[in-house]
Amino acid sequence: MRIPVEWLREYVAVPEDARGLQIAADLVSVGLEEEGLHTGGVTGPLVVGRVLTREPEPQKNGKTINWCSVDVGDANGTGEPQGIVCGAHNFEPGDLVVVILPGGVLTTPQGPLEVSARKTYGHVSAGMICSERELGIGDDHDGILVLTRKFAGDDALLARLTPGTDAIPLLGLDRETVEVNVTPDRGYCFSVRGVAREYGHATGATFTDPVSTLDAAAPSRTDGGFPVELRDESPIRGRDGCDRYVARVVRGIDVSAPTPPWMAARLTEAGMRPISLPVDVTNYVMLGLGQPLHAFDLATLEAPIVVRRARAGERITTLDDADRALDTDDLLITDRGGERPVAIAGVMGGADTEVGSETRDVLIEAAHFEPVSIARSARRHKLPSEASRRFERGVDTALAAAAAQLAVDLLVEHGGGTADTDVTDVGTPAAPAPVSMPVTFPSRIIGVDYPEAEVVTILEAIGCTVTRDADDLTVVPPTWRPDLTTAPDLVEEVARISGYDAIPSVLPTPPGGHGLTHGQRIRRIAADVLAGQGLFEVWSAPFVGADRYADLGLDTDAEVARSVRLANPLSDEQPLMRTRLLATMVDALRRNVARGTRDVGLFEVGLVVDLEGEQRSAPTEDVGIRPSDDVLAAIRAAVPAQPRHLAFLLSGDRDRAGWWGPGRRADVTDAIDLARVLGEALGVAVTTVADAVAPLHPGRCARVELADGTVLGHVGELHPKAVASLGLPARTVGGELDLDVLSRAAEAPLTARTLTTFPMAQSDVALVVDDSVTASAVESALRVGAGSSLESVSLFDVYHGDQLEPGRKSLAYRLTFRAPDRTLTTEEVSGLRDKAVAEAATRTGAVQR
Repeated sequence: MRIPVEWLREYVAVPEDARGLQIAADLVSVGLEEEGLHTGGVTGPLVVGRVLTREPEPQKNGKTINWCSVDVGDANGTGEPQGIVCGAHNFEPGDLVVVILPGGVLTTPQGPLEVSARKTYGHVSAGMICSERELGIGDDHDGILVLTRKFAGDDALLARLTPGTDAIPLLGLDRETVEVNVTPDRGYCFSVRGVAREYGHATGATFTDPVSTLDAAAPSRTDGGFPVELRDESPIRGRDGCDRYVARVVRGIDVSAPTPPWMAARLTEAGMRPISLPVDVTNYVMLGLGQPLHAFDLATLEAPIVVRRARAGERITTLDDADRALDTDDLLITDRGGERPVAIAGVMGGADTEVGSETRDVLIEAAHFEPVSIARSARRHKLPSEASRRFERGVDTALAAAAAQLAVDLLVEHGGGTADTDVTDVGTPAAPAPVSMPVTFPSRIIGVDYPEAEVVTILEAIGCTVTRDADDLTVVPPTWRPDLTTAPDLVEEVARISGYDAIPSVLPTPPGGHGLTHGQRIRRIAADVLAGQGLFEVWSAPFVGADRYADLGLDTDAEVARSVRLANPLSDEQPLMRTRLLATMVDALRRNVARGTRDVGLFEVGLVVDLEGEQRSAPTEDVGIRPSDDVLAAIRAAVPAQPRHLAFLLSGDRDRAGWWGPGRRADVTDAIDLARVLGEALGVAVTTVADAVAPLHPGRCARVELADGTVLGHVGELHPKAVASLGLPARTVGGELDLDVLSRAAEAPLTARTLTTFPMAQSDVALVVDDSVTASAVESALRVGAGSSLESVSLFDVYHGDQLEPGRKSLAYRLTFRAPDRTLTTEEVSGLRDKAVAEAATRTGAVQR
């Protein structure tokens, strides 16, 4: 929110010598964060000049330029007239104009423009005669700014204007504007009135509420005003979409009347472009008081106005000429007894009732709308407006009549209109709910001793009505503070107004405990292990579209059925929550490869969703209030399972080339090795079994299991079709494991094995099996047969050749034996080996080669 300092002075007694920087610092002390400090955007020398001569010179391109001699006094250092080329023709010799001399800087939409002497049209133009648009004080660019016409009638001012006079203060270009960041709970500060009130709290300056005078001037509601009916038959959260509607009529307005310069200047300083008198008046009232208004062309309205929800299939053409399909939750302003939509309430008006050049009579709408309804409509139609920004944060329920009165006064004064004496004012907003709080509550919560009198004084200063009963306070918040609904809200106000700097900085004492949870330790160990293997951790947004499942070669219908669909997705192309990490991780890999990284190893730890059955909607409650146990149970029941997965991707070389020899591309064995390394680091025995599941290559895919057969996930090489569809490097490998299952498996306590100094004994065996028999099945059989003396078993050779029958293969294993209490004899080792081979023969049909 941009707050012009001169406008702020109208509502609160800002010291004359107070500069914008100090004002911003004062506002920061009460929680309004400074966003910036703005001035007119022009740096000197910018001076008054008197045109001495104007010589028109036609050019070959058909354009006529004027070669001018301009008296700028001593501003140019010589006192000599300044030669300037000007393309405008709306001035004559003797006129006073505004001249920016070489060295001055103008602010343009493209950035700062430094003016210098340059040769153009056969002359050296030493400066520029400025228009209103070039100075940033208006939109007129058809001609230059002629001061003798701008200040016509102010003879005293014109008499003081001499060549060389500094034009920056003359045009108000030295006025400051303070920009503050308004948090969602402080919607009343989206107005000069609200910020002025806060400045008064910060400095003790006297705040004069303009609404008090306007309320006194506003006529009471009558029965003869424009008919309005409130018919919200589908209130959101049980609250009517509109609980107050004020309508005032002003007739005989000259819509072509110029906006007063002071009003146009304030609007410009506040960041809004002056458009026309009716529009500027409504914007001025909104910025000043915080109440959004809307002006209808009365001639286009047919009574009565009805405020209702949209009907299925209704459409409206809004002021931006967009034809919009309406939702049944949209709150509408309609006429003809509710038959024609003329505005999306609190968001944007309709084109049918727009104030135009032929308008003579206007109806001013000042209403109070339910915040959630307006916020949803603005987001649904992607129409964030200045009005919706205020309504969705909560507008003062008692402000409508005063704001309408100010708009009427301005239109009558500057547009020549006449206000109807009849006033429409329907609906009664709910009064703010009282809040009970022990008088010592702020001291207990903040840890600062706030005297009881100070607590009451602060609450009354912010507009609350406070009554005391023994040790308890009953506080009724003001109508402009809908955010004050609980005792902690009031505590925050006490701390804020008393001063955040009065709260001591005390480091909390950490409570006793066991540090990280088991799950947190598992996640850290897993991340450390993969980082130690040379992979980089990434984070990917958990949103996907159905086309991503198709690209991965998955069953799209099945995956979509397991996915949660977002009610308000960031992108219409990604409306689903992911069911697999790989579905979103591939974007990170593709982005790194596109930027020239050939050898990439990435991993991610994150949540996925696993929806079972139909997706259910969770109930919603107001923020700041703990939901009931039943509501919490319903919320939890609506949340689908969200297991935590770990996924990784490898592409390019796993072992890089160098002087030591050629590199080695990442393959399926690297994916299997990463799964095993993770299991070893967590103390969990994992095995891999050949499998065939999407999106992995059916011949290069392994299922990762626990000892009891529980599936952890799958690793392997991505299917060539998936690689081609996603634009990934060829032979990309990866995998995805259920980290929650791995974490639960790691909960079992590990028994330390006693180290033995007895020597190991090794024996090699070669077993011939069918090609369909997996190496892991043979290894498992060997382990069972060898018994507890088997320390390790490793596959070191696989043979296919002429010495074997077709469809058969030879697997060579090295068996390592060690006894804890003695040295094994050759006969014992041979016996253990024979038992292992016999078990393999029984389980897999293996024959020793």
